Amino acid sequence: MKFTRLGHSGLSVSRLCLGCMSYGDTTKGWHGDWLLGEEESRPFFRQALESGINFFDTANGYSGGTSEEITGKLLNEMARRDEIVVATKAFIPWRNAPNTGGLSRKSLMQAVDDSLKRLGMDYIDLFQIHRWDDATPIEETMEALHDIVKAGKARYIGASSMYAWQFARAQETARANEWTRFIAMQNQLNLIYREEEREMLPLCASQGVGVIPWSPLARGRLARPVGEETVRSKTDGFGKVIYPEDEADNAVIGALAALGEQRGEHMASLALAWHFTKPMVASPIIGATKPHHIEAAIAALNIDLSEDEVAALEAPYRPKWPTAMAMGMPGMDQVSVIGDT
Repeated sequence: MKFTRLGHSGLSVSRLCLGCMSYGDTTKGWHGDWLLGEEESRPFFRQALESGINFFDTANGYSGGTSEEITGKLLNEMARRDEIVVATKAFIPWRNAPNTGGLSRKSLMQAVDDSLKRLGMDYIDLFQIHRWDDATPIEETMEALHDIVKAGKARYIGASSMYAWQFARAQETARANEWTRFIAMQNQLNLIYREEEREMLPLCASQGVGVIPWSPLARGRLARPVGEETVRSKTDGFGKVIYPEDEADNAVIGALAALGEQRGEHMASLALAWHFTKPMVASPIIGATKPHHIEAAIAALNIDLSEDEVAALEAPYRPKWPTAMAMGMPGMDQVSVIGDT
């Protein structure tokens, strides 16, 4: 395994992060039939740890909070707490009631305590805001996050998909008030969604913020030829919204498949290797529901793509409108939230 510092912080993370959204109770929350329960998840945590992965990402909104429960239980059994980096997120409502979501001081203080309880841990390494909250002043959010760090409940803070101007405003608010600043940006980045290269990635590079992309394989679309389906692709409603059928995307996938055949490498490995050609990317967040998923991700660490190969993969790309793709959570007003409604 290879390691890097997360942004300009001293936090050492593996170049791959295991995303734990795939692990949880299928009867709770808003994720599909492809989820794995505790015992089905256990081999993947073991495989990740034995492969040298020390970075694990979950959220309070994944599967009604059961993703955090499984993540915490298995990591507490298998790993030394001081060697691993555990990240979680807050924003998604956990009940259909006032103050049970968003980024207000009240909601964040409740969310971090609830996450700590579900994880069975004394602190969170990286506490992230899952989205931007238009209803809460950014000063309130940043001061609350600073207080969470100073209380010892989180070691560092991070953010997830938002516009670059919003992230810059949050960072400047923290700097001006001498509050804790974000060290990480978890945003959508992959070969068929590259809008973050325009503003967010350069901003992160200039501010020393580590990038930990979500959906680096585009919900699996970059891991298989066009037209091939899986249980997840058939039941993943959110995936169908953010990755609708698109001619330009299919051309990118075709170029990836051609390069895989030429080099004798898995498409997933090459798609992940592309991320490591971007200097600001620290650790793509991978999902794993089959053993070969982690094996293909590990293989990506030893693949060096040439400039010509990168150009061939990027050439078919066409710009996309970012709002629905990366900023919002389409359909969140219609999905089940944590706990009882």
